Order: sequence, then structure tokens, then C-alpha cells
Amino acid sequence: MTVRSSRSSATADVVGEATRAVVQEFLAARMAGDTGRLVEIFAERVDWMLAENPGVPWIRPRSTGAECAAQFTELTEYTVPDDARASVGVFLVDGADAVLTGRLSGTVRATGKSFEGPFALHLTVEDGRITRHHLYEDGVAIAGACA
Repeated sequence: MTVRSSRSSATADVVGEATRAVVQEFLAARMAGDTGRLVEIFAERVDWMLAENPGVPWIRPRSTGAECAAQFTELTEYTVPDDARASVGVFLVDGADAVLTGRLSGTVRATGKSFEGPFALHLTVEDGRITRHHLYEDGVAIAGACA
């Protein structure tokens, strides 16, 4: 069991509130397709993790804020924007870390096939910018829709 003083608890609360605000801004920028704002929200260097999936053109390694923000643009090039859906069921914040879980779905433009499944997203916010973006999703369903 960890015991925190009221001062460290207050500091953790401030950090958590700042994390929540940045993540909410990130989600709003994603929904609006505001790639410029996403570049500002991501740090210069980002610990980006998304399971490699060679059959999915928008899933690739990324490490800079600009590359991470560009993922949204690439996603809209390869999928049908009007069919894209994401819902967040849980949004947890612990200090600099945030974890969101939910469901996502979409349709691949080239094949007309749809995908759907759960996701979990782990973000870390430091100095007001996202430094970690680890996304866990159903890569098999997405690859199947691309084939």
C-alpha cells in the first residue's frame, strides 16, 4: 500500500487534471481532423507502439510528433471517413498516464470491407504534450478488411 502525503496527493491531482485535459484535447483534434493541432499536442519524440501489421498501410512505425499526427491523415486516405466510428467506454487517469478503452470500426476504401473490435490506448503526457501512444486493437480484423 502506498501512502501519500496531502501535498504529494495534491500534486498528483494537478498532474492528473493536466493529463486529462491534454487527452481530451487530443480526442477533440482527432475527431475534427485537425492534424496541425495534433502535431502541437504530440511531443517532438513519441514512444509510439502499434502492433506491426504489414497488410495495413496506415499501421507503421512512427517516432516524431509529425509522423504520429500524419497517421490520422493516412487513415482517412485508406478508410471511408463517414464509416469510421470510435467510442470510449473507460477513461482512466493516473498522474501522467491515461488509458482509454472502447470499440472502433471502419471500412477499408480499397476493398469495401469493414472491421470492428475493441481497443485500448495508453497515453503519457509530459510537459503538456503526449510522449507515449500505445494502441492495442484487433489487428487481425483490420488486416482481413484490407485483404
